[in-house]
Amino acid sequence: MFAGAIAFPMIDPVLLRLGPLQVHWYGIAYVVGILFGWWYARRLAEYPRLWGASSPFSANDIDDFLVWAVVGIILGGRIGYVLFYDLATFAANPARIAMLWTGGMSFHGGLAGTIVAMILFARSRGFPVFSLFDVIAASTGPGIFLGRMANFINQELWGKPTDLPWGVVFPDAGPEPRHPSQLYEGLLEGLALFLILRFLTHNFLKLKQPGFVAGAFIFWYALVRIFVEFFRLPDEHIGYLAFDWLTLGMVLSLPMALAGAWFIANATRNGGR
Repeated sequence: MFAGAIAFPMIDPVLLRLGPLQVHWYGIAYVVGILFGWWYARRLAEYPRLWGASSPFSANDIDDFLVWAVVGIILGGRIGYVLFYDLATFAANPARIAMLWTGGMSFHGGLAGTIVAMILFARSRGFPVFSLFDVIAASTGPGIFLGRMANFINQELWGKPTDLPWGVVFPDAGPEPRHPSQLYEGLLEGLALFLILRFLTHNFLKLKQPGFVAGAFIFWYALVRIFVEFFRLPDEHIGYLAFDWLTLGMVLSLPMALAGAWFIANATRNGGR
């Protein structure tokens, strides 16, 4: 153990064992995150002051969207991971694609899947799709936080070696203290983002400008992801794409930042109309 390093707390990735059934922290993080997002989105839909008049949809509509959201998150997240990060491995053993409990979900893929689900659901109900984007974006921060905490427990997505006093020694990563990049992402992509968006919805009433909150979500997440990638090791089977620092996460996040900026600019230009 290096002087001043923090020992990994050795949390068992399996929360509960019931015979052959194993309940993993990773799965619990997804379930709790989705349930919180559902509850919070219902609250936003029931709060007419945030919209300037009445909400464009009801809490019951959010209830109906829950199934669509779950399908979009899980399918998009898994398909994104398979295509972007480990296609050769899954092509050699396609049965592993369904083994979600082993980990391997892409945020970018989950976001794409959720966007598709929102577009289809909004069109089926006649809702303004950008308002649905805003509500779901404002509700996702705690789920992202819990997912990154599960990554920490699983000892995956760890960071580069560091001599900073909060460096963590992950047993699966060798004896060197490393940046706890999962915690960086959980705090910045999850909790900080949730608080920023809550400030926008409740203090600046930005739900009146469809697309603004969603744009802020996408823009902030992309910038934070690019920043944290400088402290996080890329997947070993992918490595750096160029310059010994450019990662796939950065490449996937750059168009997100541009899209978020466009959402914000367009919502501001329309002035909530």
